[in-house]
Amino acid sequence: MANDILVGTRRCGVPYQPIPSDGLVNAVEGTLAEFLAGQIAAFDAVDPALGRFARITRDLVLAGGKRLRPTFAYWGWRGVIGGREPVDSVLPALAALELMHTFALVHDDVMDGSATRRGRPTAHRLFAAEHAGAGRLGDPGQFGETSAILVGDLCLVWADQLIAQTAVTTATLFGVRACYDRMRVETVAGQYLDVLGETQPQEWSLDRALVVARHKTASYTVQRPLQFGLALAGPMRGAAPAINDAYQTYGLAIGEAFQLCDDLLGVYGDPEITGKPASDDLRTGKPTALLMLAHRLATPAQRAELAQTPAGAVIPADGSGGLFSSALPSPNGDAGDVATPQRAPLRLTPSEAQIARQAEIIAETGAVAEVEAMIRQRVDTAVAALRDAPIHPDARAALIDLAVTATHRPA
Repeated sequence: MANDILVGTRRCGVPYQPIPSDGLVNAVEGTLAEFLAGQIAAFDAVDPALGRFARITRDLVLAGGKRLRPTFAYWGWRGVIGGREPVDSVLPALAALELMHTFALVHDDVMDGSATRRGRPTAHRLFAAEHAGAGRLGDPGQFGETSAILVGDLCLVWADQLIAQTAVTTATLFGVRACYDRMRVETVAGQYLDVLGETQPQEWSLDRALVVARHKTASYTVQRPLQFGLALAGPMRGAAPAINDAYQTYGLAIGEAFQLCDDLLGVYGDPEITGKPASDDLRTGKPTALLMLAHRLATPAQRAELAQTPAGAVIPADGSGGLFSSALPSPNGDAGDVATPQRAPLRLTPSEAQIARQAEIIAETGAVAEVEAMIRQRVDTAVAALRDAPIHPDARAALIDLAVTATHRPA
């Protein structure tokens, strides 16, 4: 993406200051480590195998990451509460967002069949390897996926338990939980639409891809964490509606931009930096905003090459293209019989050359430049929403910084 995003942001006249990422991240990490140590001890007391299960879960939670969700929640809270209130009372709630994030990542990796996350084997791969190494009965892959699903479920329960430890009033906690519950529902809804898009890409569009981005990514990455932080500040007075509106506008804009950046990284990212295999989106035929734009901007010749995704699905802008098997034969041997109208897509394994060529075509259409422009536009919208918002100046400066760092990144 163009480097002028940051420059353009600085022109707006709002003070530019770095965020205190190390201190906040360390505090969140410490809260998680302390909480998880207690959970592991409880599992150990039941059965050693459960203790190992809990330790693998802990390692997945603490395996790094940008910790964006607690960071946005922190500044959403700090924007209201000011700069003097100690953060200790709300740290459990901030850290709980990372447990929810781990739930989403682990389940997402199972659904996508991803091999790595943050440069390490995904949860289902870890458990499958353990199963195979121990010489157990049954299919290692199935055991791995089953165990990973349970890891995600456990993280979601642990997140609930950690939020309950937040030192706020009961009334405030109810408000926090309402925002958190909405965040979870929207995440599941967005994830379902994401999975659905891979099964019927011919019915997808740029607008629908952005709906997925709003629910799967914007909601629980930026928008709701900001409002989660607002709720942590307690029942608000007259400024609350204006702050909520600003957080809403900023959160949707930066959340969408974050996903658009992910779309670019999903095709052009360096696996050594992203920690994930390159071009996974092209391998699965995921109908991202980037791919939808490429189809819209492509010439007929380019569209013909893009219409057949490596996974054998069809994403034709004009309804054409795609490699399908013929209709299944009827009992009397006639192909294409009315009684058996199914057309099963052939699931193909793409070559590296096919993947590379599709990435070239997408860039040639101008879709990459268009997505970069969409990101800049959303950053501008977010910054404008903060300009007159009645929030603490430190929070305004930090959120402007985050608007850039979250959407202009190599991983």
